[in-house]
Amino acid sequence: MRCVIARFPFELTKSGVLESMKGIKPEQVMGESVIIGRRHYPVKQVGQVITRQDRRDFSADEVLRAMTKLGFTCRALPKAVPVGILGSLQQASAMLGTPLPV
Repeated sequence: MRCVIARFPFELTKSGVLESMKGIKPEQVMGESVIIGRRHYPVKQVGQVITRQDRRDFSADEVLRAMTKLGFTCRALPKAVPVGILGSLQQASAMLGTPLPV
């Protein structure tokens, strides 16, 4: 399948991505991730391996879109907690005398 990442076209296949990621040790996941095989890889690490480009050259969204089209399971960042809920938690925490870290 043809995918454009960092303004460059790539012809990617699911088997090709699996082969590229074989033997690559996953880094610690701090944000968006892609499940390849049984491993969770950070999106930027996958993009770097399959494009052979610097991670600053592309966005995580470009790689997520391509991996989703290829059929890999992708996990995005969790949605932000609504301000009203966080405010209530902070109030309750303040009443108990244990402030929440900011």
